[in-house]
Amino acid sequence: MATTQFTIGDLEAILLAAAGDEGIELSASLDVLFEELGYDSLALLEVSSRIEREYHISLDDTPVTDMDTPRMLIEAVNSRLTATA
Repeated sequence: MATTQFTIGDLEAILLAAAGDEGIELSASLDVLFEELGYDSLALLEVSSRIEREYHISLDDTPVTDMDTPRMLIEAVNSRLTATA
């Protein structure tokens, strides 16, 4: 897979697929806690699994439950994408 950036849109699509709800526009909520956005730790574990499968990376170095906001998760994914490039 070519190096790419993980974007807000990518995260929104994965949250939608994992949580099965109508999703949420994250652009105005990058620094809001996932818990406040209605995503619990189980949903975030599913999101993490989907990201790992789709982007062929491992997020084990920083547990997804430690990534409290969408911005933190996006930065962690992009960091792993850069490291594996």
